[in-house]
Amino acid sequence: MKNIRLLIAAVGLALSGPAPLWAEQAPVERAHQATEALKAAAELMTRAESGSDRIAALTEAIRAYEHGLTAMREGLRAAAIRERYLTLDFESRREQLSQLLGVLQTLERATTPLLLIHPTGPVGTARSGMMMSEVTPALNHQAEDLRAQLQELAALQEFQKAAEHDLEWGLSGVQQARVNLSQAINDRVDLPRRFADDPVRVQILVDNSKTLQSFADKLLEVEATDPVDDAAPFDDAFGKLPLPAEGTVLRGFNEVDAAGLKRPGIVLSTRPLSLITAPWAATVRYAGPFLDYGNVIILEPDASYLMVLAGLDQVYVELGQILDQGEPVGLLGGSQPATEEFLIEASHGGGTIDQKTLYIEIRKDGTPTDPAKWFAVGNN
Repeated sequence: MKNIRLLIAAVGLALSGPAPLWAEQAPVERAHQATEALKAAAELMTRAESGSDRIAALTEAIRAYEHGLTAMREGLRAAAIRERYLTLDFESRREQLSQLLGVLQTLERATTPLLLIHPTGPVGTARSGMMMSEVTPALNHQAEDLRAQLQELAALQEFQKAAEHDLEWGLSGVQQARVNLSQAINDRVDLPRRFADDPVRVQILVDNSKTLQSFADKLLEVEATDPVDDAAPFDDAFGKLPLPAEGTVLRGFNEVDAAGLKRPGIVLSTRPLSLITAPWAATVRYAGPFLDYGNVIILEPDASYLMVLAGLDQVYVELGQILDQGEPVGLLGGSQPATEEFLIEASHGGGTIDQKTLYIEIRKDGTPTDPAKWFAVGNN
């Protein structure tokens, strides 16, 4: 009878614990997918060396590396959170689990006849058998859940050990891809151009403009001499534009920043050395430093529109150059994080790796519009 009471108590305590989440969350699976993404990026870079359009291929490879590293970061963070949850759950349910394991060991040692014999006679034996038949499935269920959680915990720990090698390999690969892309861009000849504006005239506009808005307005006065007739209307891109870099919106349209300034654009927070690409086919109306914005690139996707990308460290484009959608225009600043920094940041969060920002404006006929609506940032 004592065994039966212990059995019921153990099952009741186990059933009162939190429901297992291991089947709903799959951080290890997500992290393994990130590893596969990094392998695919390496294959893209290998093919870029023999492809005819190295710039496009290397751009795709860098994007794939960045996506894989972001996915790896999210997978590691999810794995760390899940591991902490399981550890805390085991600690909080230590007494319950001890009783459960004790009953399981008792049942394992006891023979079937002894379990069925009851001192009160046949009626007691029948009742104990009925109780056992009701309790055993629940006990087995909890034992299976415990086994699954222990297996998951072991898999999480094994993955975190293996992640260092994958990260080191991925970070090295994306750095080499950036170097190869810079070299391929330097080797370009006969760039396609829509018009060749006078660089001296543009520099005069830069020197005489005290704000980004005034400079953009003056650029509108300089009309293109060779409009592109077969270009898709930029209005068709509303709500569909891909972000020029992988990141999240840090500050919205006309939102006041920490210095009390309100700018008619959005600020995108992203990783150091992120590759910036053209969101739409466009002509480069300006590329270079401007005031305190760092390097600024102003694109003209349509005769009525200007798109401003500010805060770049390196610029890959030239004045008057025609760009296809997705073509690289530059890199943000920062330094390549070490593997240890990446692991710490991914597992624990916090500011071990500095974030960089890209400022984005979209202007129609000189009037700023909310870029978030063009990029549909809520869906990115």
